Amino acid sequence: MKKEEAEEIAELLKDGKGDFTVAELTVGREELLESGIEEAHAADILKMLGRREEGGLKLAEIKSRVNACEQLSEKIKSELNEKLRAVRRRLSAEKLDAILRKVEAKYEEAKVEPREAVGIVAAQSIGEPGTQMTLRTFHYAGVGAIYITLGLPRIIEIVDARKKPSTPAMKIKLAGEYATDKNKAVQLAMEIEETFIKDIAKIEASPEDMSVWVSLNERELERRNIGREEVVAKLSGLSTGTKAGTKAGTKAGTNEKEHAVEIEETGAGRLRIPVQTKSYHELLRLEEKVSSKLAVKGINGIKRAIVRKDDADGEYIIYTEGSALKKVLEVPGVDFRRTTTNNIAEIAEVLGIEAARNAIIEEMMETLDEQGLDVDARHVTLIADAMTMEGEVKSIGRHGLAGGKSSVLSRAAFEVTVDNLLAAALHGERDELRGVTENVIVGQPIKLGTGAIELVARRSGGGSTQAKGQ
Repeated sequence: MKKEEAEEIAELLKDGKGDFTVAELTVGREELLESGIEEAHAADILKMLGRREEGGLKLAEIKSRVNACEQLSEKIKSELNEKLRAVRRRLSAEKLDAILRKVEAKYEEAKVEPREAVGIVAAQSIGEPGTQMTLRTFHYAGVGAIYITLGLPRIIEIVDARKKPSTPAMKIKLAGEYATDKNKAVQLAMEIEETFIKDIAKIEASPEDMSVWVSLNERELERRNIGREEVVAKLSGLSTGTKAGTKAGTKAGTNEKEHAVEIEETGAGRLRIPVQTKSYHELLRLEEKVSSKLAVKGINGIKRAIVRKDDADGEYIIYTEGSALKKVLEVPGVDFRRTTTNNIAEIAEVLGIEAARNAIIEEMMETLDEQGLDVDARHVTLIADAMTMEGEVKSIGRHGLAGGKSSVLSRAAFEVTVDNLLAAALHGERDELRGVTENVIVGQPIKLGTGAIELVARRSGGGSTQAKGQ
């Protein structure tokens, strides 16, 4: 009843008409706010009623005090405002001040100390849990026969910045009616999935008449929305023989030109493709080319596409085996804002380096979480920043970050020691000994932590003595 009264007073205030007495209102502040009345107006209404909310602080007061904390980031302030609003009835000014002081103290404790060796800490924090990771693949829940690499192999793929993952996969979100209509989602999946002649027909090589016979499956053609004329047009683009000047399939020193194939349609719905050269080797080559290399429909690289319904929001999603981000995003019906791939190189090429950085963080965190390992996101963020700071995705290895260091000893300590030392000597390189690895090698304190400080001790009799390091 209270909510109905709040909505009624909201309508009356908007229209500016109606006979009512403010003393008759029994609603509270929360009901007024939920009905769309601004907080300042709600406070005035309650004041007109001669009632005061029991306990609690005003939202405006909480917001002003939180925003006054200059040390906190905007994200933390936003989360604080949201959480304090839920418990404001139990808050007093003293309690709010105590909470804010505690949050500020914790925030200061969470900051990195000056000259902290954050790279070493990040390496240790990811390296140690990495020893507990399994060597296995995993399949999408509810999606049969589509497997993705997880565990340690996936982490290695990411930090090595491999151009193509071992199990490329996409999660394609759909837009509009495609997300709610299963038939349309399945139809779109068929448009995306790469379809070869062998998927829609039976292919046989006949040595008797030196021909390749293609028996089309009418039911499969209808399911995949492919016309017979499309298949004939694709087959007509084939050629037999080899290019002039090549020796494949011919005797040494002879040339054989390519011949366009002729398609003969029979009454039984079968297609006959004769071999022009009457060579058995050419017959087998043509059979292989027709069955496995001739794509009739779909996007190159998408081997499979399966539609599944998401239990969380009820939308249909397409899971794919294979990845082709740029081409998939151009397909009508695909929600390009929410479609993802596990191929980080593709993300960098299509969406840019910042998107690739976010993908590295997300992929690594998901892999670690799946293994039940708790690693702070800031360690993973540091690695992603280091891999992408120069505008391209670089691996952590001798072909990437480690190989690009200016320190000779640091490069030599990683891999191919002798080659690095010889090349440095040949070019007369000089090592400034500024990093961790090179200082450990030569046996002197590293210039981080306490080693980064130079102390000066003042004598009581005048003068000073300088003590470096610890």
